[in-house]
Amino acid sequence: MVQLCYVSAFIRLHSYILLLNMKPGDKNSFNSLTKILVNGKSYNFYSLKEAEKNGLAGISKLPKSLKVLLENLLRFEDDITVNKNQIEAIKDWLKSKSSNTEIAYRPARVLLQDYTGIPAVADVYI
Repeated sequence: MVQLCYVSAFIRLHSYILLLNMKPGDKNSFNSLTKILVNGKSYNFYSLKEAEKNGLAGISKLPKSLKVLLENLLRFEDDITVNKNQIEAIKDWLKSKSSNTEIAYRPARVLLQDYTGIPAVADVYI
């Protein structure tokens, strides 16, 4: 049981370190980067509504799980690990409900199984 606890702690630490090293990409092919003002402070986020207006027609019809993947790709687009073709592949999924395109997914929320057998959600803020 102790060994399992160490493995769980190692996985959590490793996931945390990986997530801290992630930085948003420097591309914005679909002009989805938007600002929002909350209590006088400005925040940036990637809007799927703006992306739909700017070339990703129909993405509002995607399942929620694919919308999460799409927002993640928009956020990390850099033409190295995430490119415009990968983003368009999510949109094109609507035509055939399948895709052969591999994508780079960088989760900001990790679901882990802890040693008690109860799933734990670990939020890591970037």
